[in-house]
Amino acid sequence: MEIVQIVGFGLIATFLALVVKEQKPVFAFLLTLFVGAVIFLFLLEHIRTAIQLIENLAGQASINMIYLHTILKIIGIAYIAEFGSQIAKDAGQGAMASKIELAGKVLIVVMAIPIFNVLVETVLSLIPG
Repeated sequence: MEIVQIVGFGLIATFLALVVKEQKPVFAFLLTLFVGAVIFLFLLEHIRTAIQLIENLAGQASINMIYLHTILKIIGIAYIAEFGSQIAKDAGQGAMASKIELAGKVLIVVMAIPIFNVLVETVLSLIPG
């Protein structure tokens, strides 16, 4: 039950951050940032396993790996942008958090254009002309 450990670790860090925040707000933010990074590092092995499984399934289905890697990059951008946005919100920087979210959305659209292009070409090739 790794989720129980992660949630427990997060709740303990949250409690400590609340206690420290009254005396040293900067340390509370650094604690929150550090714990967020540790949780992310803890999850890296699980992320790697999931990516390998998806790549194996795509290989068995003869899916072009370029499209799969693009989709995985899009998912990565979404998670990283969300993580950065939450950190900015924790620091009280709501405007910066919004800018990070906007940047993530723009990058996702840019990365999705080649996939959208192939999708449109496929649909057009199916329509009798």
